[in-house]
Amino acid sequence: MKLTDLFEQGKFVVTSEVAPPKGTDLEEMHENAELLRSRVDAINITDQQSSVMRLGSLVASQQLKDRGIEPIFQATCRDRNRIALQSDLLSAWAAGIENVLCLTGDHVSLGDTPGAKPVFDLDSVSLLAAARKLNQGVDMEENELLGKTNFALGAVVTPDADPVEPQLIKMGRKVDAGAAFFQTQAVFDAETFAAFMERARSFGVPVLAGIILLKSAGMARFMNANIAGVNVPQALIDEMAATAKGDRRAKSVEIAARIVRDVKEVCQGVHIMPLGWEKQVPAVLDAAGI
Repeated sequence: MKLTDLFEQGKFVVTSEVAPPKGTDLEEMHENAELLRSRVDAINITDQQSSVMRLGSLVASQQLKDRGIEPIFQATCRDRNRIALQSDLLSAWAAGIENVLCLTGDHVSLGDTPGAKPVFDLDSVSLLAAARKLNQGVDMEENELLGKTNFALGAVVTPDADPVEPQLIKMGRKVDAGAAFFQTQAVFDAETFAAFMERARSFGVPVLAGIILLKSAGMARFMNANIAGVNVPQALIDEMAATAKGDRRAKSVEIAARIVRDVKEVCQGVHIMPLGWEKQVPAVLDAAGI
């Protein structure tokens, strides 16, 4: 089912994500997806996340769809031009995939193939616009399609950016281009997120708060130093630092569940990013009362 249908029904939507393998062994990906099947409404299939070469999001999404699990196909602009992106979207629809998250993509310098040539023929806004045209039955050049798509189109936003105004401006551009829902960058401060939602509510588009499972104080410090728009409060860093190594998973679950409880009244759902700790997602949802 399309996420937009769930939002219209008033459901608090829960999504998570799994990464395709770096190779052809799909066993772990399928195990992680099965673990999440009964607890989430859809699963993001990341597209060469952090510019690390992996199995493609399109094939992995189709694998989940064939198993009765609702995928969210991530399409990034880094690796493909507008011809390939539109072709992949048509292929996704033909495979029964209904939800798409449109992303610009991380630069290749961050990944394991730094010598690759980035494309960036489109960005996230123009990709959304292209996908909306496919929904309308034409391509970017207004050429008529033999059969159109009907995607629920998603985009991302960073609520903890400082200043936040550029994010709100770009959010508005994404809505105008066709975004029907948003997933956010990691949320760690409920008050800051509530203030963002107060301003973003005027767009009238559902927002899923991004929840990352913190693995350690070192991970939190790394994100603060290297990931734009992520701000892990010092209190959370101290809380993780004071936790014994053997207790970190339980503490991570506790913190993530606390954030979910704190934000769920001001947004339309949550997107949990386990970063390899997929087995902890059900515990987070249990502790959050979802």
